[in-house]
Amino acid sequence: MTPGHYLRPVAAAIILMSGVVLSADLREVTVEKEEKRYRLTSETRFDASVPDLYRVLTDYNLFTEFSSVFVESRNLRAAENGKPRYYTRMEGCMLLFCKSFVRVGELTLTPHREIVALADPEESDFNYSRERWQLEADGDGAILKYEFELEPSFWVPPVIGPYVMKRVLRAGGSDAVDRIEALAQGKKPKR
Repeated sequence: MTPGHYLRPVAAAIILMSGVVLSADLREVTVEKEEKRYRLTSETRFDASVPDLYRVLTDYNLFTEFSSVFVESRNLRAAENGKPRYYTRMEGCMLLFCKSFVRVGELTLTPHREIVALADPEESDFNYSRERWQLEADGDGAILKYEFELEPSFWVPPVIGPYVMKRVLRAGGSDAVDRIEALAQGKKPKR
């Protein structure tokens, strides 16, 4: 296995919205690293309506359909404050070492406009993990502006880790975007 294979689960979590397949049109992707935090921003046009895209992105029961690195995902019972909660578990390997990555957190929803997912560091393998999806109509499709900032709580090799992480983040989202778009269009995603 390559070093990039180990980091793909983290990258998949970050770049769900940052590839180009089918009618999805990636307009911009930026990956930056500052100290221990990675930040990704992207803008993609989907050939799907805002309500359909919103429905798919808020249903964590579908995340295993997005990418093979998601081995388990689901919506959880709402928090005491009424906010929806989510769970994801991803897996990946680097050489002979394999790791499972968990994120558990709350969603702040503004229907059909914005989704914010904030992971609880006490229940997750990340010191910090915040995703923000902003949706807007574009003719018969939708524009998705995506921001993801994370700080892993696990060791990332200092010399090659940041390089591999950035490379995987830029390159690894096309299958996820393809599948998200298919689900939003009411189709079964190809495996």
